[in-house]
Amino acid sequence: MRASKEKAGPREGRLRAAGRMALRRLAVAVPLLLAVSGVVFALGAASPFDPVYQYYGTRIFTAAEADVARTRAELGLDEPVWQQYGHWLNGVLGGDWGLSRSYGQPVSDVVAERLPWTLLLAGTGLALAVLIALTLGVASAWRQGGWIDRCTVTMAHTLEGLPTFLLGLGAIAVFAVAMPLLPAGGVSEATGTATVASTIRHLALPALVLAVAQLPWLILTVRQQLLVALSEDHVTAARSRGLPERTVVLRHGLPGALLPFVTTVGTRLPELVTGVVLVEEVFSWPGVAGAMVRAGLNVDFPLLVALTLLATGAVLVGNLCADIAVLLIDPRASANG
Repeated sequence: MRASKEKAGPREGRLRAAGRMALRRLAVAVPLLLAVSGVVFALGAASPFDPVYQYYGTRIFTAAEADVARTRAELGLDEPVWQQYGHWLNGVLGGDWGLSRSYGQPVSDVVAERLPWTLLLAGTGLALAVLIALTLGVASAWRQGGWIDRCTVTMAHTLEGLPTFLLGLGAIAVFAVAMPLLPAGGVSEATGTATVASTIRHLALPALVLAVAQLPWLILTVRQQLLVALSEDHVTAARSRGLPERTVVLRHGLPGALLPFVTTVGTRLPELVTGVVLVEEVFSWPGVAGAMVRAGLNVDFPLLVALTLLATGAVLVGNLCADIAVLLIDPRASANG
């Protein structure tokens, strides 16, 4: 019984430290999100696009000035931007995120319809990136200087300079046009019926492109950290005891390389968010990216702010999860971050 308590003590201590870290991050996140929302409103007010013109479309050229003025007043666009922001913030505190002028729906409905598709794409792409990076990074460090290592490092450095949208267009040209193996966009067949099988087929190409866009830094991190771990004394001692090289690499070297890798995954989340936006646009994926672009062009304040806060929150939560994972895995890690 005493042994179990002694073992539980450090673990419980790390859990409490993780809780304190989450509370500190939350205390920072609230004013940060407020600042981000205010900046979005200010930038929208400075935009050359007039929301009323976007609201009317081509009808603006035949609409009476009185009708345009009345519409501007109904939308609250005749007020100073700080008043518009105050009305929006008051509504958010009451659970009302406002009405999207771009879609004619409540902002919460627009987000609820599109967010699951974005989460599916981002989650699948990140999982593929982690799996591929670990496989290639370990193989590259294990056979340092061999043909796998040379090919992997060359590929990683080549991909570093390729923008995500170019990777997407190249993938469509190869796998959807030259060799029509996978669909070029959307989430369903021409019949319009989305089944599990059709969704997987349509998801494969954008998820793979998103994963490949994240690979260079992840692969190089795994490779470098594993090389460092394999040169440490305890790994050398394991080799001297005659353990198989597979055991030395995977059980003694790889655990030491995983902590920096988890941190790198967390720091790559802003790039992942940007990559999701570009991939969704290239592949016509019905996620939040299209809504964000449309909201930006139409100066749709409520929707634009909600999606920007959603992206910011995703980055903050992702970084927090990565830091908590490191804290729980490595007892040497500090909870002061």
